Amino acid sequence: MTTATTPLGVGTWAIDTAHSTVEFSVRHLMVSKVRGKFENFSGAITVDADGTPSVTAEIDVTSLNTGNEQRDGHVKSADFFDAENHPVATFASTSVRQNGASYLLDGNLTIKGNTRPVTLGLEFNGVSPGMGAGEVSGYEASVVINRKDFGVDLDLPMETGGAVVGDKVTITLDIEAVKQA
Repeated sequence: MTTATTPLGVGTWAIDTAHSTVEFSVRHLMVSKVRGKFENFSGAITVDADGTPSVTAEIDVTSLNTGNEQRDGHVKSADFFDAENHPVATFASTSVRQNGASYLLDGNLTIKGNTRPVTLGLEFNGVSPGMGAGEVSGYEASVVINRKDFGVDLDLPMETGGAVVGDKVTITLDIEAVKQA
């Protein structure tokens, strides 16, 4: 396992959900994108004494919001996420690698009970002393996954060819984390 050491201080940095977002986009009708976000999620970055970071996160799939209640209900249904039986998606890192001025975050993503390795492109935005609640660190990360790899495999073909919903889903994270005492 190749692991980069982090410029973060040793300890646990909890995701500040009030200042973070977990969003996604997927091609719709082959010509546009539907975007959405997950309202509820949690996670942490843990930095070991040797400087090795690890990341864990949980996403409440039932908190999905695309701005359209009917679509949200369908995406949460057994046709897509099956949120009733699989209400949480998880991520656990396996390594962090330097990639020029940025990083690659390798880990295992579990959606709908299916776990697959993924690599996120990760930008570290630095550390701030914060505003009285402790040091704050910032990150931007993204990954493109194939939804079918995770059991989100409903096909909705169009009469003219193509599909109503694309296979590739872009997940984008803007994360602010607060160092815990």
